[in-house]
Amino acid sequence: MAIDKHGIASDAAAVTPHDTTANRYESLYTGSGGAIAVKTQDGTTLTFASTAAGTVLPIKTTLVLSTNTTATGIIGFK
Repeated sequence: MAIDKHGIASDAAAVTPHDTTANRYESLYTGSGGAIAVKTQDGTTLTFASTAAGTVLPIKTTLVLSTNTTATGIIGFK
């Protein structure tokens, strides 16, 4: 499933960050502020530092990394 042309996700799930287990999402929501480290669909590894609670990150991920992720309450949209 994917986000449709109107930007609406067809599914969502709580994210447990992990450095090797795939976490494929179309975008991420953070319930509490903090850093979110990801590996993007194109293979780039980066950290979104100091995200505010309630932030939606419109980034396709293959991994939501536990290393360098301090935010909690992360929801992945599919």
